Amino acid sequence: MQYLVSVIHDDGGLATPDEQAAIDVFNERLQAEGHWVFAAGLGAPGTATVIDNRGEEAVVTDGPFVETKEYLVGFWIMEAPNLDVALRLAAEGSRACNRKVEVRPILGE
Repeated sequence: MQYLVSVIHDDGGLATPDEQAAIDVFNERLQAEGHWVFAAGLGAPGTATVIDNRGEEAVVTDGPFVETKEYLVGFWIMEAPNLDVALRLAAEGSRACNRKVEVRPILGE
């Protein structure tokens, strides 16, 4: 099963060199152990654009869809045989990037 591990941040700064090195080591381990599907960092909330096309015409708004202190700064998509393994991996990812993470199963597999 695949899991989305969202990295939550509350500061505008990027990963420090030490954090980035730990993330790289963690990513290499995920790849070596067959858990890697995809990962990426995201631009700051100020770079977001929200599009709402539920009405008669699309409404485009600059900025994040919610104003909050915490925001999504990156993510991993991991392959794991069960939630327990996904949570263990996510805990290791949280330590590597020095940020909180949220784990959700990806539906529809």
